[in-house]
Amino acid sequence: MNATQRKVLSRMAAIVVVPTVPIIVWYKSACDDRHAHAEQVRTKVRVPNVQTVDDLLVEKCKAGDVLLFDRRWEKCAAGPLSALACLMGRAVLCNDTDPMQTRSVEVGKFDHCGVVVPGYQKDKKDQFDASNLLLLEATPNGILSRPLLTRLEMSQSRSVILLPLHVPGDNRNDEDYEAPEKTKKLHEYIEKRLVEFRDKWVLNSKEQGYANAHSTLSLIGILGFATGLQDVWRSPISPSAWVVLSALQSAGVAERLSDRTAMETKVEDFLRDHRFHGDEESVRLRPGFKFLPPVMMRELSRS
Repeated sequence: MNATQRKVLSRMAAIVVVPTVPIIVWYKSACDDRHAHAEQVRTKVRVPNVQTVDDLLVEKCKAGDVLLFDRRWEKCAAGPLSALACLMGRAVLCNDTDPMQTRSVEVGKFDHCGVVVPGYQKDKKDQFDASNLLLLEATPNGILSRPLLTRLEMSQSRSVILLPLHVPGDNRNDEDYEAPEKTKKLHEYIEKRLVEFRDKWVLNSKEQGYANAHSTLSLIGILGFATGLQDVWRSPISPSAWVVLSALQSAGVAERLSDRTAMETKVEDFLRDHRFHGDEESVRLRPGFKFLPPVMMRELSRS
C-alpha cells in the first residue's frame, strides 16, 4: 500500500468515525438515563392501601381509551434509528402551529399512541380489578401489551394525554350512573374483541420479527407522507396509529372507510373532529361513539 492509498483510507476512516463518536456518546447517555429511570421506578416506595395519583388515573381508564405521547427523541434508548424516526415524525407528521388545523389539545407534538386493552386474568380477582389494564402499542421492541400503570411511570415523554372513549348509553362523568344492560353488553363485546386483537398481534409480532422492522417502517411511512408516495410504498404512515385504529376497527368502534384507512392515519388525527377536517385528517368513529375531552395523564418540562 503506497502513501496515496493510505491517505485515502485514513480520510475515509475519518469520515466514518468523526460523526459516529457523538452518536455513540448520545446513545450511551440515553441508555444510562433509561436504566436510572427504570431503577427509580423499581425502587419506588409503595404504601399498601394508599393510592398514588397515577393509580387513581389508571382506575378511571377503560378498554378502548387512547393514550397519546408527546415524546422526547433525545430520550429514545431503543437506538439511533428509532430516535431518527421519532425526530422526523415530529417534524413531518405533527402540526401544532397551523391555525387552520384545530385540535382538541393546543400544545404539544404527539407522535406516538397506544390503546388501552383488558389485562390478563390469572384468577377471578383480576376480573374485578379496575387497574388490570394494559397498553397495546407498536414499539421498536415489537407490538407489546404492557401494564398501563408501569407504562405511565416509565414514560419520559413531555406529556401524555388520555382520550376517554364514550360508548353509546354510557356516562363516564357520573360515578353513580348505572349503565343500562345494553351498554354493559356493548362494553363486554368491545373488551372481548380487544383481547382477541391483542393476543393475535402480539403473537404475530413475535413470529414475524416486527421489532426488527419497526423503525424502518416508521421512516418509510414518514418519507412516503412527505413525498405523497404513501399509496405506492404500501407502508403505514405511523405504525403506532395504524395499530391503535386497527384495534378500534376490530372492536367495532371506529369506521373502516377503506382498506387504507388505518394505514394513512397519523397520531394527531385522533385529536381532530372529522366534521371540520374531513376523513383524511381525522379519525371517524361509528355513530354513538366519540372521544371525550382529553385528560392530562402526565406532564413534564417542555424543554
